[in-house]
Amino acid sequence: MLSRSVINTIGLILCFFVVTIACSLLPDYVQPQELITPIPVSIPFDKRKALLGRKLFSDTILSKDNTLSCSSCHDLENGGDDGRRFSVGIKGKQGNINAPTVFNAVFNFAQFWDGRAGDLKEQAKAPITNPIEMASLFEDVISKLNKNPYYKSEFNKIYRDGVTEDNIVDAIAEFEKTLITPYSKFDNFLRGETVLSPAEADGYREFQSKGCIACHNGVNIGGNMYQKFGVIEKHRGKDHLGRYNVTKKEKDKFFFKVPTLRNIALTSPYFHDGDVLDLTEAVKVMAKYQLGRKLKEEEVASIVAFLKTLTGHPAEILIK
Repeated sequence: MLSRSVINTIGLILCFFVVTIACSLLPDYVQPQELITPIPVSIPFDKRKALLGRKLFSDTILSKDNTLSCSSCHDLENGGDDGRRFSVGIKGKQGNINAPTVFNAVFNFAQFWDGRAGDLKEQAKAPITNPIEMASLFEDVISKLNKNPYYKSEFNKIYRDGVTEDNIVDAIAEFEKTLITPYSKFDNFLRGETVLSPAEADGYREFQSKGCIACHNGVNIGGNMYQKFGVIEKHRGKDHLGRYNVTKKEKDKFFFKVPTLRNIALTSPYFHDGDVLDLTEAVKVMAKYQLGRKLKEEEVASIVAFLKTLTGHPAEILIK
């Protein structure tokens, strides 16, 4: 019986060839249906909760020693991550996996590289109690917030039961929901509002024809499936077992949530192990290990040009 890894690899390769052949048979005047959709310009959210969540997101009161906030690892002015290979928690403790961007996380089908959180509320809770991140106990956080006149008042206005664990993460998650970055050049192109440069258009064609789009598709251009890191060749990074850490199933070793490519030009270093600093090199690594291809320099350059069109504008709530 074929292993899941082998079946997954065969399926990915077949998907790539079917899409490529089908598109090549279309007449020039027929455009294939887009596999990428624009980020909506707005989504419903509770403004009062989001504003409370925004304050909590940037407040060190959530950490045990009052030194770290959510924004310590998710800088909202620089791509929604921290620019480090591995984030640093309280007392200089270091994690072992790269912090993903919080921008557009609402569109992911699961949170964290290994998918251990099913939604933004689960995601918001984890760093607060993680011993190498904020290392807090929620009973201590609740106590500190109740002693703060602003927080006690705001929670009581918004939530019938005031400051609770669920309400804390609910407010943070409501704020994170607003962290979408619409109006990238590529989204504007998909909406028919602008045109891509020749290099960018070439890059998008390469992105499709080389098979990148088989995993990076949908509204978040990723974030909607798990995939093995090292489909064609085994990747050198073996420090993290990915989805296996959640399921404990051998077949899930080295499977990770496919990351979003939104704002990718701003979120170096790349991959779960933060092993690559340069976007050009990241494209080459993906081509080699995921697609079994060695791309020409001009192909890489055009794909990078396309990827840079995925940088969007900050969410409206950040600038008000």
